[in-house]
Amino acid sequence: MNGLLIKNALIVNPKGKYKGAGDILVRGGVIARIAPSIESNGETVIDASGLTALPGLVDMHCHLREPGFEYKETIATGTRAAARGGFTTVACMPNTDPPADTPSVITFIRKKAAEEGAVRVLPVGCITREQKGKELAEMGALRAAGAVALSDDGMPVADSHVMHMALRYARSFGILLISHCEDPGLVNGGVMNEGYWSTLLGLKPITRAAEEVMVARETLLAQALDTRVHIAHVSTEGACAVIRSAKARGVKVTAETCPHYFSATDAFVDGFDTNAKVNPPLRTDADVAAVKAALKDGTLDCIATDHAPHHIDQKAVEFDVAANGISGFETAFSLAYTNLVKTGVLTLDQLVTRMACNPAAVLGIDGGVLMEGGRADIVLVNENENYAIDASGFVSKGKNSPFDGTEVTGRVVHTIAGGRLAVEAGRVVI
Repeated sequence: MNGLLIKNALIVNPKGKYKGAGDILVRGGVIARIAPSIESNGETVIDASGLTALPGLVDMHCHLREPGFEYKETIATGTRAAARGGFTTVACMPNTDPPADTPSVITFIRKKAAEEGAVRVLPVGCITREQKGKELAEMGALRAAGAVALSDDGMPVADSHVMHMALRYARSFGILLISHCEDPGLVNGGVMNEGYWSTLLGLKPITRAAEEVMVARETLLAQALDTRVHIAHVSTEGACAVIRSAKARGVKVTAETCPHYFSATDAFVDGFDTNAKVNPPLRTDADVAAVKAALKDGTLDCIATDHAPHHIDQKAVEFDVAANGISGFETAFSLAYTNLVKTGVLTLDQLVTRMACNPAAVLGIDGGVLMEGGRADIVLVNENENYAIDASGFVSKGKNSPFDGTEVTGRVVHTIAGGRLAVEAGRVVI
């Protein structure tokens, strides 16, 4: 291939110099030129008339399931689903089998991604050995092997002393900790948000305090140590308030939420729909409004998918024993555009900042910007296309989505990852 030439796009580029109508020339995996008009010189031409060009989206929180759970997802299938959703970089969580608590697992993921991945994959290592929350993993070795951050996602670090030590060591190694904020004692076997719907359905509830207590702990520890911490998948009004207060005090805290926490409520569980079972659980209308407000004012820096694909056998069971998680790569942009941009909560520039620029900045990687000489990570979207989500057509092995059949606006049309055309006209071609 002699390169790609994107013609007639509307370029939305919050952190870049060039914005507005123009063309983008891609050669050798980088953006060679951005200009109002570029003549073709043998490149493959993509006519982007009516489309908007964005920096490739960066998902700082997903689950690719490999190694160990390939029946749910593989690096090959997961990265293709990511590309279809407009993501060109993904950071995969360490709750694999074996967990990513040793350099060998990090090396395996990087090698597998280089061989079979459709987009850039950045492994996240464990904070503690085997995610048991007792003994710290070898952070320096994990970082040296290529871990971009550390987390025990899926399992909280419940012991405050262990988390305090983890933050100390992470500071010395210069690596980010991503905290899954959940107090196991307060969860106490609960399966959905405490409120009207848990009472109506007779399901054991989870108090919002289970999340909020741990968010408060992390911000206080980060403040005491003058170090940074990142809060994963924020879902409650109280957690947003704690983070907002911490930021006002100068605490080095960043935070993310996910599309399901501003696009759905615990009412989605009605009928015992296990596709709506997620951790932390879907919350109330008031929590959804608070998450949107926190995205608007910058309290929440990032939107991540928490893509969590599952085999149907783990969802087609009783609600109490069903697995937590939503397959989120292929719906994230459309849900965010529909529920945030179309409703006036965010501008498209602000959405791109939270789905590309800020995640790249939090992880300390290149990305989130279209610039000459930079990585050719580009997504072309149709802002005006309306369609119904069809989970059966997901590229991901996981078809578990509570948004199946939901009408949305804004579709990913083409994705270019590292200079390679990965998705063309909505179809994965890599």
